[in-house]
Amino acid sequence: MTTFLRLAWKLDLAHSHVGVKNMNAWRDRIVRAAKLDANLYEEVEADRTAMTQAMGVVLLASAAAGLGSGSFSLGRIVMGSLAALVSWGFWGVITYVVGAKLLPEPQTRADVGELLRTIGFASAPGIIRIAGIIPPLRSIVFFAAAIWMFAAMVVAVRQALDYRSTLRAFGVCLLGGLVHGLLLQLFLGR
Repeated sequence: MTTFLRLAWKLDLAHSHVGVKNMNAWRDRIVRAAKLDANLYEEVEADRTAMTQAMGVVLLASAAAGLGSGSFSLGRIVMGSLAALVSWGFWGVITYVVGAKLLPEPQTRADVGELLRTIGFASAPGIIRIAGIIPPLRSIVFFAAAIWMFAAMVVAVRQALDYRSTLRAFGVCLLGGLVHGLLLQLFLGR
């Protein structure tokens, strides 16, 4: 994971400011996101400057998935990363519509940016997919990462939408995931 963080830092995905302190803060945020730390999701929800960091987490998780799947083609990893960014954007908008407009709680106040930042950090557990580079571990690592990422998304959505109910956040994630999947099927024809 540290190698990916260094690469992302060199590409200036960690933050617009330069320095080891910011790199360490970003790495700390990634670890806290993977630990499902609700306070971290509140923090990035409120931090309007964290969008680049959230994008960096999405890109790291995507690159880890590409390498972990056994693909060492730079072109495939780049295309997969671009697809992950587009998918993240759609997922954020869908989650906003479902969670903030269709199924809000009385105290729900959110915008798409807040959801994009929190959902971006919710992809942090996906970085573990790099371990799939070891073929016998690939299936179990990808399965575990998918479950872990979904759990992180539930926490992210609960915090971003100011829900009191984790079950409601779970439902929003499930419904949003179904809509997202259907739209991908519709547009990609697969």
